[in-house]
Amino acid sequence: MSAKPLELDRSQILAFRRRVQSLDERLPMRAGSLRRAAWAGLQDSMPRAALLSIHARVAGTKPDDWANPAFVQVWGPRFQVYVVPAQDHALFTVARYPDDARGRRVAEDMAARVATFLGGRTLSDREIAPGIGVGNAMRYGTVTGTMLIRWEGALAPKVRTVPRPDVEPRDARLELGRRYIHVFGPTTAPSFAKWAGIGPKQAVEAFDSLAGELVAARTPIGDAWLLAADEAEVRAKAGPAAPARFLPSGDPYWLWWGRDRELLVPDQKRRDELWTSRVWPGALLVDGDFVGTWRRAGPKLDIDAWRRLSIGERDAVEAEAASLPVPGLKNGLRVEWSAAPG
Repeated sequence: MSAKPLELDRSQILAFRRRVQSLDERLPMRAGSLRRAAWAGLQDSMPRAALLSIHARVAGTKPDDWANPAFVQVWGPRFQVYVVPAQDHALFTVARYPDDARGRRVAEDMAARVATFLGGRTLSDREIAPGIGVGNAMRYGTVTGTMLIRWEGALAPKVRTVPRPDVEPRDARLELGRRYIHVFGPTTAPSFAKWAGIGPKQAVEAFDSLAGELVAARTPIGDAWLLAADEAEVRAKAGPAAPARFLPSGDPYWLWWGRDRELLVPDQKRRDELWTSRVWPGALLVDGDFVGTWRRAGPKLDIDAWRRLSIGERDAVEAEAASLPVPGLKNGLRVEWSAAPG
């Protein structure tokens, strides 16, 4: 790790994160772009949130692209539903394998029970639960890398088993750490632990093992770490931000806790509106900054703007809304502003 920290301000950090997450300019539609869009996974615990996260990053996203063969679904970080690159699913499962003996016994027992009961079948978790005598605890087996799911958003998730990935938990954790630091950096080991749902010691060990690949950074909210390979990118002059992006609940750009949220939204009142105590709304990004929240109910998209938007900004938001790949809507979305947009 570099002895002299990089001095980074808020605008540099947010511009860097938008660039590495392809939020300023969408990627062309192809398998490699889909993998890149889900480099640190896409939370899908709100129905089809991952689809909207893909749309924010990849041009030409269609309503069924969350189920593209480039992806699989897993109970990923914090045992939330995640859409992840199919070839990388071990990073989001095995990387979280417990270090303690009891945790390992639970994980292996749950995975074995599910595999034995399924016997090669695919069933919903509600069908599996009475057969193995446990409910949500079956999710603990996902850290063996042998369980994949498919959740349509309305019905119970369906579970199937796959061969155990040929990767050691520590190796998977280090690679997950690299991806996390690339997408969420500059960041810290405690933030990695919270995001991944792993123990603090596991996170610190991962950062220590990656020491030769990191550089120190000084940010407005404290000291953090960045991949050395990203130093030139974070120093680069910011290009134009996208006119508007609708980011769903749990999107990687704003999936933060504690002080980390202060960097994205300095105003405490607005933070409370975005990161609520219950179901998070969506976040509206205009010209690279958060300007409000949004919620959708059927064909109606309600936007609560935090400031007056210019006519050009309003038009950009409404054009972006019209492009959202929401399935089942014949006449598209109808935007309604809860605060005067300009």
